Amino acid sequence: MTKQLPLPTRSSVFRDDEPVVQSHPLLPGAKPPVFSERECWDLNGVLRKPVNQHPSHMRVPFPGLAPAVNLLARELAMIWFNPRHPALLARGIHLADDPRVANTVRQRTTCLRELSVFGANQQLPELVSRWATEDFHRFLAHHSNPDPEPRLVDHIVVIKALHRFGRALANGGLEEDPWPGTSATAVLKLPVNGPLKTPVVKPATWFPLVRAAWTYITVFAPDILRALDRWQAIEAHAEDIKLPEADRRLTAWLADPASRVPARPPSAQTGREGPVHWDLLARMVGLDADRRNLFSTTSSTGRARRASVERLVVAGRVQHGLLPDLVEVDRPDGSRGPWHDALLPRQLGREATALRNACYIFVAALSMMRDSEIREITKGSVVEYFSTPAVKSTKVKLDADLPVKHWWIIEPVARAIELAEQLSQHPELAFASVPGRDAETLFTSKDVIEDFVDHVNRRRNITGLDEIPPQHITPHMFRRTMAMLTRDFPGSEIAVGMQLKHAATRALANRTTGGYMEPASSWARHLDNAVSERKFQRVKELFAADSRGETIGFGPGADRMREAFAAVREKAAELRATGKAQRGDLRVEHDLLQRTRFSIRFGTLNHCTMNDDDPVGAKCLEDAVVPKGHRGPLLDRCQPSRCANSILGPEHLPIWTAERSSLNRLRADPKLPANRRALLDAQLNEVALMLKKAGQ
Repeated sequence: MTKQLPLPTRSSVFRDDEPVVQSHPLLPGAKPPVFSERECWDLNGVLRKPVNQHPSHMRVPFPGLAPAVNLLARELAMIWFNPRHPALLARGIHLADDPRVANTVRQRTTCLRELSVFGANQQLPELVSRWATEDFHRFLAHHSNPDPEPRLVDHIVVIKALHRFGRALANGGLEEDPWPGTSATAVLKLPVNGPLKTPVVKPATWFPLVRAAWTYITVFAPDILRALDRWQAIEAHAEDIKLPEADRRLTAWLADPASRVPARPPSAQTGREGPVHWDLLARMVGLDADRRNLFSTTSSTGRARRASVERLVVAGRVQHGLLPDLVEVDRPDGSRGPWHDALLPRQLGREATALRNACYIFVAALSMMRDSEIREITKGSVVEYFSTPAVKSTKVKLDADLPVKHWWIIEPVARAIELAEQLSQHPELAFASVPGRDAETLFTSKDVIEDFVDHVNRRRNITGLDEIPPQHITPHMFRRTMAMLTRDFPGSEIAVGMQLKHAATRALANRTTGGYMEPASSWARHLDNAVSERKFQRVKELFAADSRGETIGFGPGADRMREAFAAVREKAAELRATGKAQRGDLRVEHDLLQRTRFSIRFGTLNHCTMNDDDPVGAKCLEDAVVPKGHRGPLLDRCQPSRCANSILGPEHLPIWTAERSSLNRLRADPKLPANRRALLDAQLNEVALMLKKAGQ
């Protein structure tokens, strides 16, 4: 056990009165804490806080630490905040000019507190820098049972800092690094290229969740916005007037044929109209104060006014809530009716919040932006970038300068962002508080998802939306799921790499992008079905072109395809002649086409019609070593000019024609070596054989 030593009383290299943040841009009027503050360094209002972080992430607390440990924690925090501080340079400590953010410093000082607690339980020296190397090894062993926790990386960073910054610490640092020349991940034996641990959103949850969000954006949003405008107009015209003036306004309101009495939802048991919303009616008349006196049941005038209003109810001049006509939807019980029973002011605030949540979920699901980047979107950020819709936002991760970047988006995402802007009460942010809430009130992204799912499931009997199965969902899971969904589309790896912003690190080859695009077993059936449906759609297009007499391709494979299409038309004609199918119904041909055993793989240079069960004539399989379990062609050995399964489509001709022109230009060079000319001749021969199929 390490022997307790008396602590020196040297003063710190940092002055008590100097600000704790000197390397960060400060907010206007900021008053940063000074080094002598021993309880907490609160940087709210001092440094820019990411929108998606809680104010507590901007506080670096030092409670419950012994005086020497408290000083050590403040010194380490000071170094991380100011890596190029003159006091450090004077002592030969040269660090990269990359100050740490408040949340990182907060987490590391928490690690120091956990080390101190372990030391107290093990009767180790109060100051961690007085521990021996074996003490740190015991700490790791204690927290690595049975496996090391990834969060211990920060603990090791702190321990190594005690050695690295030793010359700048008042009570000295560690004389030696417990793990010299070894990184924190290597110490814990964590895999550098381990699998991405972010799970995907399950398809059973993904589909109803995204559909519900889109339904709110496209179907329910117009009603919500109209109701908000109506309520804001009512509040704007409400005044503190006397009862005689209120009585006169009520009389004029009752005489207007367009007036509708606001009522609460009808009773589910009786189906009768709900009671009149007297408070809302008084606001609609224009009364702001003493609204209850207008329809008081304790006075004869109040009862008389109520009777006049109730006569309108009997006459059917009623609306549920603020609007008389809401969009109708089909409900789970087979009925059809308004998507909301009554958009009253209180319910309106709830639905406005649900609409904001729907916009956030839709953007997170379909844009592949990080949560922090979505939350940083400001009003007016939807622009056209290189003739394509894009959104401007601040790229936060790994960028100290916080540059503004453009993310290409689809039109529905742009619509969702613009709708969120309409709802936002914040002067700058697109995703913020809704009308009726304080403009500075923000939200937690994870809570937004949970709240929307709960709201949809509770009201689905009215809205007609599908039930969303419960699943723990974080914003980052949307990013992972969409990257996985796009992996099978041509060119998607480039697009996903650019969108995930990792392409610059190692174009198309880095681990992180690959991890995002890794397939998930829960989606296998859906993706296979989607690919099959797209393939069948293209087969239907070829069938329609062949039926119109158009050329669908050249070569033996195209001849077999035309024979199969002719057989389908012949069978369909037979079914119509016998009355087993309706005349003029294309579904007959499509059903027969789907049952026809015709294999085709669509390609950029040609199509392949090889039958997996009978691969006769497949040149790619001749004299080839076929991997165990492999079915289908070996695409890297394709010989389209010589294979009986190859189809040259009309869309392929321009590519082969351009290739012939390019090869001829290269061959015309008189300085071309003989071996290079022979290679070009061989390539030209292959191209000529391919074009010969098309009669060119």
